[in-house]
Amino acid sequence: MTTTAPATTSTPSRVDRGGRRSLVGLAGLAAGVLFLALWVPYNVSLGALTDLVGLFVLIIMATTWNLLAGYGGLVSIGQQAFVGAGGYGVIYVADQLGVPLVAAVLLAAVVCAALALPTSFLVFRLVGGYFAIGTWVVAEVFKLLTTQIDLLGGGSGLSLEAFRGVDRTERVATVYWLGLTLAVLVVAGTYLLMRSRMGLALLAIRDDPTAAASLGVSVRRSQRIVYVLSSAGAGLAGALIAINTLRVAPDSIYSVNYSAFMIFIVVIGGIGTIEGPIIGAVIFFVLQQQLAQQGTWYLVALGVVAILIVLVAPRGVWSLLSRGRFSLFPVTFRVRRDRSVE
Repeated sequence: MTTTAPATTSTPSRVDRGGRRSLVGLAGLAAGVLFLALWVPYNVSLGALTDLVGLFVLIIMATTWNLLAGYGGLVSIGQQAFVGAGGYGVIYVADQLGVPLVAAVLLAAVVCAALALPTSFLVFRLVGGYFAIGTWVVAEVFKLLTTQIDLLGGGSGLSLEAFRGVDRTERVATVYWLGLTLAVLVVAGTYLLMRSRMGLALLAIRDDPTAAASLGVSVRRSQRIVYVLSSAGAGLAGALIAINTLRVAPDSIYSVNYSAFMIFIVVIGGIGTIEGPIIGAVIFFVLQQQLAQQGTWYLVALGVVAILIVLVAPRGVWSLLSRGRFSLFPVTFRVRRDRSVE
């Protein structure tokens, strides 16, 4: 008696990134950027444009901090060190060296990256909570050193002179478009990085550093690169703050509040995603604008919002919106049913 194995059918499938929903979402996001670039500057007040620069700063800070903590596994509470260095750097380079303002902003980011490289060899000797505390100590050292340099204004700070004689409307518009451009470039750069071989290594490090190292991933080298890039991003944010407010002072530009803002935004938006920091920045910006005049109740409201979001959506607002079904910035591969061959 001969028996035959039962026939088996396999479900046709394909491996890809993103999908139709991702393309639609990206198209909507691109339309939003065009709206901000072409309609908003001509139809809102100068004060509103100045406030929106603050939103772009939040997006840059949160995106780069998420790159560091959400993908690199390095929780820093001292990125204000490079926010401050970027703020002081852009004013010094623009006023003292005569570099054009846009180039001065980019050069300030390069300076922050150069400072971050040797700093990494110090803080990377620490792990876990010790690393977080160590980065905060580094930020305080940066602040103290700045106050001791007379060329940087000592404890009084510096005022930006590069905009002297420039019409206020032109100045605000210039800073606004520069801030929007930098925010878009930082998000796009993060997306491209995470789709590269380095991004694949970072995903492996985030999931299990030991396993990643056993597979040949250079964990420390990858983390150092991310630390330098994240610090350069913090420098960009600091430079934008400086040219938007026209002044920097040690206590304000090196404030630990900036690290608190980064952590809050990334946690409520969704750590380890590119979309999360953007959504978190928008939520934080709206709360900041609506509740800033409420004194201590402003901080209470932020705490309540953070607690509610963590309880309802532990992985952030983006996970609640997407439910894991799609991504605006797909960086991982998915196995999908291929209906074209059915």
